[in-house]
Amino acid sequence: MSSIADDIIKSLEQAVEIKKGNLEGNVTRYEIADVKAIREQLHVTQKELAMAIDVSVDTVKSWEQGRRNPTGLASKVLNLLSKEPELYSKFSD
Repeated sequence: MSSIADDIIKSLEQAVEIKKGNLEGNVTRYEIADVKAIREQLHVTQKELAMAIDVSVDTVKSWEQGRRNPTGLASKVLNLLSKEPELYSKFSD
């Protein structure tokens, strides 16, 4: 679980540096998550995923339909879940 916290801390530190104008090219980038594939891999409904990562069901639907892309912490969590689906239980408790 510390890797999630480490990612969050690193992102916040990068945000501060970007705001100060000190950071340009070495920002951590995440792939756009295939939310539907991740959700199906986890065997959960849109509502269950939305509740686990604290977003609305409409947001999950928008991601799955390609109208919007997950950003920020949601993007990081989804990418982490795609690589380590066993962590889903930590988000859904």
